[in-house]
Amino acid sequence: MERFAASSYLVGRRLGSHSCKMGRMAVIFELVVNFGSDVAAAEAAQHLVVAAPPLTVGHREIALHGPMINRVRDVDDTPLLLLSVLPVGVSWGFPGDSRYEPVRLSTAHLSALGHQLYELLKQFTKYRTAVVGWDPESFAGPAELRRDWSDELATGTLPGVVLAEDVLADVRGAAFVPFVPGFVWVPYAGEA
Repeated sequence: MERFAASSYLVGRRLGSHSCKMGRMAVIFELVVNFGSDVAAAEAAQHLVVAAPPLTVGHREIALHGPMINRVRDVDDTPLLLLSVLPVGVSWGFPGDSRYEPVRLSTAHLSALGHQLYELLKQFTKYRTAVVGWDPESFAGPAELRRDWSDELATGTLPGVVLAEDVLADVRGAAFVPFVPGFVWVPYAGEA
């Protein structure tokens, strides 16, 4: 099996954007978890990620970068703590991947990687929202979800979005099902 090492590279971000060196935009495949203002829960999840074994996709083992906790603001100016979990070598233009060989995955393998990130998420507690995908930060803030994605929440057309049971209960549709105790989701459909 190929093995890709983990990195502790950190980048600064604002909700919905990625900061990269020399002004280049990165396209990031990641798990993004919104912990609201719960620093202890975010740090506990960070420790779980650090201790997690590499993810296995096909014949490859893909390590995770050191998890990043970023302070951002939702569209209503509510402060949020976002934990980002990035597989090594999968994203495009991410500075933390510059010393690693790029990992090109089929849609099926990328979907399998996404499912494994959701399995990791099942170990976390006390978060508000979470999602896996390409640049998924716009699905991490409850106010942004309410403002921009209410119709999709009602119809269940945001596969992979995980919400704490008390988050946006008034706009969620019947497609939301239990994820783990205390959380619901529209089941992840994989990457297209």
